[in-house]
Amino acid sequence: MKVIAKRTLREFWEKYSAAKQPLLSWYKAAQTASWQNSAEIKERFSTASIINASRVVFNIGDNNYRLICIVKFDKQIIFIRFIGTHKEYDKINAAEV
Repeated sequence: MKVIAKRTLREFWEKYSAAKQPLLSWYKAAQTASWQNSAEIKERFSTASIINASRVVFNIGDNNYRLICIVKFDKQIIFIRFIGTHKEYDKINAAEV
């Protein structure tokens, strides 16, 4: 899958250095995946929350961070919509960001 954009992840881990390794691990796994549906995401990331047919919340770094993505399975693209601490995540609507 093509992840858009790694820069967003890098900017986040520059602010929260403890997030770097977990985000790089997620990025590598996502980039090498070829998921066809949300069930395949759940096979790899069992703690991920499926919001709807294309929106997924990933728990990163032992659930210290949350990553919200839109996944276009037909185009094999993942769009990062939000990355934040668990506390920041609690203040947003995951279905709308």
